[in-house]
Amino acid sequence: MVRKSAKKKRTEEYKKHIGQVPGTLVYTGKKSDKDFHLECFDYTKENIEESILLNIEDVINYKDTDSVTWINVNGLKHTNKIEAIGKQYDLHPLVLEDIVNTTQRPKIDIYDDYLFVVLKMLYYDDKENIAIEQVCLVLGKNYVLTFQESEGDVFGHIRDRLRYANGRIRGLKSDYLMYALIDAVVDNYFSIIETLGNKIEDLETELFAGNAREHINVEVQQLKREILKVRRAIFPLREIISRIEKGEHRLIYKRTITYYRDVYDHLIQVSENIDIYREMIWSLMDMYMTTISNKMNEVMKVLTIMSSIFIPLTFLAGLYGMNFKYIPELEYRYGYFVLLGVMLLMFVGLLFYFKRKKWLR
Repeated sequence: MVRKSAKKKRTEEYKKHIGQVPGTLVYTGKKSDKDFHLECFDYTKENIEESILLNIEDVINYKDTDSVTWINVNGLKHTNKIEAIGKQYDLHPLVLEDIVNTTQRPKIDIYDDYLFVVLKMLYYDDKENIAIEQVCLVLGKNYVLTFQESEGDVFGHIRDRLRYANGRIRGLKSDYLMYALIDAVVDNYFSIIETLGNKIEDLETELFAGNAREHINVEVQQLKREILKVRRAIFPLREIISRIEKGEHRLIYKRTITYYRDVYDHLIQVSENIDIYREMIWSLMDMYMTTISNKMNEVMKVLTIMSSIFIPLTFLAGLYGMNFKYIPELEYRYGYFVLLGVMLLMFVGLLFYFKRKKWLR
């Protein structure tokens, strides 16, 4: 039922776009109850102004200034406000459509006056499941616009670096700011991968110890789905950074390309870890099936030994249980006790034999 419900929801999300005119803003996410929120950092090397913008019209004041501006937009459900921001910054309608389409694949679109980048931000929710939130970035000459579904992200230390002028971020252009934001998203991937690795190692240890829980196969399948989810979110990002570091756009300065190369190296490392953990997951499945098979073999061995012990006893019981009139031993006074003694000796003898052969522990 859960699987059918999830498929139905995905189908409904895709149906929202069917028949729509290209450039129509249709929000496909699940956070429809989130408020609209505009966060602004306007800074130079010497000064910074942090503010909450109450009016959409205020964003245009930061488009053509000598300072660098970061405007963070939360609340993609409010498509009319997203469209208003897009008009003030001359964003293409297809860009606005991709911003509110949260099922968009990570990508980069290059325009004459700006770059548009789609990323996937990963984090663990309250139920310890990996959640994916789409983050869109628009890089202009002196500004960076970021669009998120709701408040709460991995950019906290970027805000602190801007506030307290830590590092070189306040002394460089908007292309470095976009690098810092992308780098924050990529660095958070390491935390996700590390947690996944710990989960895989714990399950591996449990399976090796032979103490596998009843529903451990469900946990292995869940980890497999999480690995695939992370892989789909991260792998396209390598192509994005590769295109940026080639310096194909005038908004990316040469001094910043080195930093983007460092992000690319981090992505390679994350991708390699994902491939390793993916192989480990498949090994866990094989190990689980082997464990189940071994347990079944142990059960069959015990049943076989029990059958081997009782076959001769059953033969004796059947032999003297036949309804023949003349069986000499039946007239013997102590015949019953002798038969029990023989059967007991056979039982003990077989147990000793199986122990000696190490078929019994």
